[in-house]
Amino acid sequence: MNTEKDFSPLTPNIVRALNDKLYEKRKVAALEIEKLFHLSASSQSSVRLVREFVAQNNSAQIRHVIQILATEFALSQHPHSRKGGLIGLAACSIALGKDSGLYLKELIDPVLTCFNDSDSRLRYYACEALYNIVKVARGAVLPHFNVLFDGLSKLAADPDPNVKSGSELLDRLLKDIVTESNKFDLVAFVPLLRERIYSNNQYARQFIISWIHVLESVPDINLLDYLPEFLDGLFQILGDSSKEIRRMCEVVLGEFLKEIKKNPSSVKFAEMANILVIHCQVSDESKSTNDLIQLTSMTWMREFIQLAGRVVLPYSSGILTAVLPCLSYDDRKKSTKEAASACNHSLMKLVTPEDDEDDEESQTKSSPPGDGTPSKKEGDLNDSLNESQESVGFSNISFFTPASSDRSAVTLDLDGIVQVLDRHLHDSSTGMMTCIAVLKWLYHLYIKTPRKMFKHTDSLFPMLLKTLSDESDEVILKDLEVLAEIASSPAGQTDTSGSCDSSDSKTELHIPGGVTGVQPVVVGSKVTDLSPSTPSMNSYFYKFMINLLKRFSLERKLLEMRGAFIIRQLCLLLHAENIFHSMADILLKEEDLKFASTMVQTLNTILLTSAELFQLRNQLKDLRTQESCALFCCLYRSWCHNPVATVSLCFLTQNYRHAYDLIQKFGDLEVTVDFLMEVDKLVQLIESPIFTYLRLQLLDVEHNPYLIKALYGLLMLLPQSQVFQLLSHRLSCVPNPELMRTVEDPKAPVKDKRLPQPHIDYSELLQHFDRVQSKHLEVRHQRAGRSEHPDRKL
Repeated sequence: MNTEKDFSPLTPNIVRALNDKLYEKRKVAALEIEKLFHLSASSQSSVRLVREFVAQNNSAQIRHVIQILATEFALSQHPHSRKGGLIGLAACSIALGKDSGLYLKELIDPVLTCFNDSDSRLRYYACEALYNIVKVARGAVLPHFNVLFDGLSKLAADPDPNVKSGSELLDRLLKDIVTESNKFDLVAFVPLLRERIYSNNQYARQFIISWIHVLESVPDINLLDYLPEFLDGLFQILGDSSKEIRRMCEVVLGEFLKEIKKNPSSVKFAEMANILVIHCQVSDESKSTNDLIQLTSMTWMREFIQLAGRVVLPYSSGILTAVLPCLSYDDRKKSTKEAASACNHSLMKLVTPEDDEDDEESQTKSSPPGDGTPSKKEGDLNDSLNESQESVGFSNISFFTPASSDRSAVTLDLDGIVQVLDRHLHDSSTGMMTCIAVLKWLYHLYIKTPRKMFKHTDSLFPMLLKTLSDESDEVILKDLEVLAEIASSPAGQTDTSGSCDSSDSKTELHIPGGVTGVQPVVVGSKVTDLSPSTPSMNSYFYKFMINLLKRFSLERKLLEMRGAFIIRQLCLLLHAENIFHSMADILLKEEDLKFASTMVQTLNTILLTSAELFQLRNQLKDLRTQESCALFCCLYRSWCHNPVATVSLCFLTQNYRHAYDLIQKFGDLEVTVDFLMEVDKLVQLIESPIFTYLRLQLLDVEHNPYLIKALYGLLMLLPQSQVFQLLSHRLSCVPNPELMRTVEDPKAPVKDKRLPQPHIDYSELLQHFDRVQSKHLEVRHQRAGRSEHPDRKL
């Protein structure tokens, strides 16, 4: 260093001591500087000098001394000079006392520069010097808080333990000052916090978390207003490998969540929703720590949905993306699964019928015609939102009601939700509980927002049909509920045909009655009036039936394993007569005759045995109405694909003479082992509770001769077997008609107990049976000529 420079008022002895390599000499120089500014009262000359500086307002002289210590010493290339400069600057601050606040920038900047020095000892001295400067200035350092914080955040990650220890002392001092003061500039600090919070260094993260915890605890500092600025960083720190840091971060997040619950009206829910959505989704790396992030963010999401209410609806697709996969977690993630389930349930209840309204309709309802005042419109919006929140069932939850200016922007992201739900349906890896939740969502949306949902039906429909092949019965049940709602919702009524069969645009689907004057539904034209006793079927109903049968045709295993289960459930969800009438109508045009026969056999078994079909069986038993007769004729024409099923239908409807006529024609059919097995099953059904009335009618021989003939006909078809013996024994119990005559009034005319039936052309039905069976015979012969394994003949 050039000692010829003018360092006045620093004496040459002070300058030499500051440059000395020995700490003791530099300390002596610092004391001399301190005396120069008259901190020590023992020197009368120093007192006079300071008084003279003050009297003359000679701050320039003070700045000159600080500048010399900074530029010529603290920022010198020589390490000992830098150390001397640091201790000299600290001495200046101590000497100036409360007046040091006027010179803080000149005092602090050179010290902070030394924080980056490669010499750990020098970094320690810089930390020590800054501690003395801050200790003297106290609250006056707050305008310089950001630079101090920035420097401390670097020292917190310093590899030298002495430097780190010194920085911790300085850190505690600064925290005390901030806690005591009410002049902390939070607005200026938040950008720096947002930048530093993404540090990957554990010590830096620990430093950041400790400061957030301190600031959050100060009553005069409202850190919650700025939480969206650094919430993402907090969740990233929550994934740190250090257990201590994770614990600190959990405490801080817990404190913020408590404050959010206490003051929901001041929380910026919308700005933090996407942050939570991101962290609710677990990545593959660091699985254990990410589980904690996911659980915490899911817990926050649950509280947000309950507190914010409809404010989160625009983010619903993102929320579902994060929540739905968690519903399939096992017990190892039970807490996350429960939180996700609560989120899903709460979010679903936020969707109300008002979300089905168009924007124009919503505006019309919220503001009366001719009223253009904003206050009136906002007031109506307030009322409508309050009503919607009361209707979703959160009676015990206090919702955050957004400012009126924000309410008009709260809209359901229906397109996004449907896209997420459809994506989960298409994903083969989707868990069972997730799949069930997806189907519940679709059902809920079709109930609450049917008009808007039907815009998506064409894209959803194929996947809903495919889901019927799922392995879970519960999934299939929910899927059928959605399909049934689609098929019966009034919102699905269209002017165009829902049928996939373009060749028949006037196919009549007769609606069941019991009520006179019932009109048929004509598929392909506008829907007419329907019976008030049955649900209305829209244009998607017939399309559903066609595609369901097509799926059964392509997946025979589905028909064999789940066909009866699916049809029975549909009979509960829709009306049994609608199901059977439409399927019979479609099967009448089926080109695959073998499938048609198998499908008729399945439908017939369901009709005769299922408890769900009790009402329909009673309707067909007596054929008392024109509608029941029309239904019988419709079923009969398709049942002709299976001769034994046709006979059983005649037994059910008590058309015993026609059953006898059909059995007479069995001699012209090709009798196979499968055919005889069906006869076997029919005989066993006759012995079941379903046909109790038929067996009792055997007592009335005079009025039921064709019933006995038909049963004898079946007996003659059967080979000598156990079932043959069963039916033979039943017929042997038929009483002698002479013994059954009543003695009291032998001349009384014989009366038919059944009501007269509407006209049914049985001869035409027999001709139809012959035509259908001729087609079957022709197809079997063609198949036998092509196959090495023809049908087994008896």
